[in-house]
Amino acid sequence: MRTDKKIILAVISVMLAAGITACAEKPAAEKPADKEEAAKPVKTEYILESSHAVDGRQGIAWEKGKYFISGSTTLSVYDPHWERIVTETEPFADFDAEVNHIGDIDAYNGEIYAGVEYFMDGEASNIQVAVYDAATLKLKRTYMFDEKSGQKEVSGIAVDPDHGCMWMCSWGEDEDAAYLYRYDLESGAYLGKARMKEPPQLIQGVAYYDGWLYITSDDGPEVDDKPDHVYKCFADPDKDEFEVSLEKTLNDVTRQGEVEGISFDKEKKQMLVSYNRGAVIVEGMPTGYYEGYDEEIHEIFVYDMKTK
Repeated sequence: MRTDKKIILAVISVMLAAGITACAEKPAAEKPADKEEAAKPVKTEYILESSHAVDGRQGIAWEKGKYFISGSTTLSVYDPHWERIVTETEPFADFDAEVNHIGDIDAYNGEIYAGVEYFMDGEASNIQVAVYDAATLKLKRTYMFDEKSGQKEVSGIAVDPDHGCMWMCSWGEDEDAAYLYRYDLESGAYLGKARMKEPPQLIQGVAYYDGWLYITSDDGPEVDDKPDHVYKCFADPDKDEFEVSLEKTLNDVTRQGEVEGISFDKEKKQMLVSYNRGAVIVEGMPTGYYEGYDEEIHEIFVYDMKTK
């Protein structure tokens, strides 16, 4: 009987040893992606694939093969071949607060998100997020901005589904234009803001793509035939300051003018940039035309994206 106990104990010892060895040899679980590593910019080449005339001067958004265009007072839908399907000419009909201007837009989950305000001679009021049905272009709901944010204007909006939020940018050269403002995607509640180090000037649009916020800047004086630019920063809601890097110099457009909105075709991996030319802009408003123009021309430039 004592011998049997020795055998049993020996067997248990062998089994325990084997178990310990197995645990030691089991591969360690993969660590979550390092945020600092993810925040390192990836070199991307932007190859101009095409350009398309559209009917709106403000913004561009893409979702599921359709392109959405915002004018200052209109919303339009274009098919995959850039043929216009429909235009809404009275997008402000159901608003409570007076508004007269739509900026850059975004599209998400069958809805169009627009930064809307009353804008006159460089000054804005009644800033809010307007959400439209992408199929009917009818207003569904609005969210007023939070005055304690310090935001004085809204030039664009980007939906960030990865962090469940919306980012709003501001046009101008005042301190409030140095921030990106964050709101909850579901409730519209103000969540905070992040200041951009060495912020781009005269920001016109913003888009979220693959963890990054892309920003268009009207920083190239068209009277001097200087190009505008696209910048980007890593979208980290946990930080209150963002590093900004130059992503693209827009020196390959038809002719220099005023950059506006930005978006991404996620299926084709293309960057879409809205550009205007021909109109003289003073304090953010068209006041006439340059020589050789009798109307302002609105174009979307489509860039294939190639990671180096």
